[in-house]
Amino acid sequence: MDKLKKVLSGEDDGNSDGGAGILERANQASTLAWGTRMKGFVICFILGVFCSILGTCMLWIPGIGLAVFAVLYSAGNICALASTMFLIGPCRQLKTMCAKERAFATVIMLVCLALTLCAAFWWKNNGLALLFCVLQFLAFTWYGLSYIPFARDAIIKLCSMCV
Repeated sequence: MDKLKKVLSGEDDGNSDGGAGILERANQASTLAWGTRMKGFVICFILGVFCSILGTCMLWIPGIGLAVFAVLYSAGNICALASTMFLIGPCRQLKTMCAKERAFATVIMLVCLALTLCAAFWWKNNGLALLFCVLQFLAFTWYGLSYIPFARDAIIKLCSMCV
């Protein structure tokens, strides 16, 4: 359990860079206790799931349902993504999001998130908003699978067997 705490809190990084950037200094200055990190993670993650579920329920309201869904679903994804910042810190979170194996999924997810909101509010195109929400979900799932060893390979093999 101690090893898990060290890895998630960033103490077992393995890198001993002398030059700390502004994000690293901010991360070190705002370190939280392990219990506080876990509470923040759980609260933020549950809030994200709640927003996504509430948004899905609001989808069926005539007239404004899709716009409310797009906002709540996107806010839920942002909260769920931000929840891991409590565990590993904002600097390390950004580094892992931009890592080679996750960069493509991160970019697609964030672009689809922005396009979902654009389609719902500026373009007022319900079909596009729903499409971008589906793409946002798929990109977020692919991003999440990158943290599980060999999960992406298993999904690719499963899809190739089905086709």
